[in-house]
Amino acid sequence: MLKNTLFETLQKVRDAKPLVHNITNVVVTNFTANGLLALGASPVMANAVEEAADMARIASSLVLNIGTLNPQTVDSMILAGEAANEQGIPVIFDPVGAGATPYRTETAQRIMRELKISIIRGNAAEIANVVGEKWEIKGVDAGRTNGNIADLAITAAEKLNCIVVITGKEDVITNGRTTYVVANGHPLLTKVTGTGCLLTSVIGAFTGVEKDLMQASVAAVSIYGIAAEKAAELTVESGPGSFQIEFLNQLSKVASDDINLYASIKK
Repeated sequence: MLKNTLFETLQKVRDAKPLVHNITNVVVTNFTANGLLALGASPVMANAVEEAADMARIASSLVLNIGTLNPQTVDSMILAGEAANEQGIPVIFDPVGAGATPYRTETAQRIMRELKISIIRGNAAEIANVVGEKWEIKGVDAGRTNGNIADLAITAAEKLNCIVVITGKEDVITNGRTTYVVANGHPLLTKVTGTGCLLTSVIGAFTGVEKDLMQASVAAVSIYGIAAEKAAELTVESGPGSFQIEFLNQLSKVASDDINLYASIKK
């Protein structure tokens, strides 16, 4: 994927300011909204059963995140997802903590079964448990890897019939036929709550302006990682609090020169 294509996709986000409808968890709502604003997108958080479907119909994309589960939120996700599916609006799913409890796993599998999901984004353990494979998980964090991540991603894409994004030390993006590995990012991302959830919503922003969902996913993951690398360079001695703020700054500042310098993508 050409580096200039990455910046062109980012510029589409900044120009169009896509409305990203997030039904997400209470831990990350503020950070997600601020991250999308910094990127150039327009966030909305509407999780009431009474309006979830109506909001989904007017959004550019819908992001579903099961980080803090309750029955009403799940009902809202199904209603919003059905409305988005009817309108051909991409639905991006983050199965936070799938595998940690039966309820989470069953809810994630229900969403995949009842809705047409365009992209699923999670760590290796979450994706493995969604497709019925056992993989160590600790709370909502992946445990030690015990298999090939690229093979898992391809298997999941084939079983789930959608694009799979598995994030970790390296990020794997695949539709089951074409696979990209992105090596951008920084370990400080793991010290800030909600960076994975925000990435899912950033993917939502890119899919809201780019019909090629593989291109949108690769661009989102790489540019997100580049912003993290730039933020870490400025704050690594200060700690995760300073990194979090600078990361938001850098999401708003990523330029074509940064992409040319930092982007690390293998096919």
